[in-house]
Amino acid sequence: MRRIDFYKTVTGVSPVEDFIDTLSDTQTKKILWVMKLIRELNPVPSQYFTKLVNTDDIWEVRVQTGGNIFRLLGFIEGDRLIVLTNGFQKKTQKTPKREIELAEARKREYLSREETKNG
Repeated sequence: MRRIDFYKTVTGVSPVEDFIDTLSDTQTKKILWVMKLIRELNPVPSQYFTKLVNTDDIWEVRVQTGGNIFRLLGFIEGDRLIVLTNGFQKKTQKTPKREIELAEARKREYLSREETKNG
């Protein structure tokens, strides 16, 4: 089973939790259901979890509920840990470049902190 963590800033803020808090109960339930699939299924169907091409190993959690499409971006660390860095409502066909760049920057910052912490 995989573990999913939410990235936290150096001040302890979790952007993904903050994003999920803005959603309706129905939308939140669907996101939690998709995260449960990602934790438990092997392999995970690509309609729910896929690697983004031309990125620094960024993965996308895909959630659709009603007419809304949501994405959570993150990365895989080790064999079993997925770290989600940011979330947004998708309004266009393409994943916004600024969201990918934000995920990549948070990944670098997270890994740098982990390296420092683990010496």
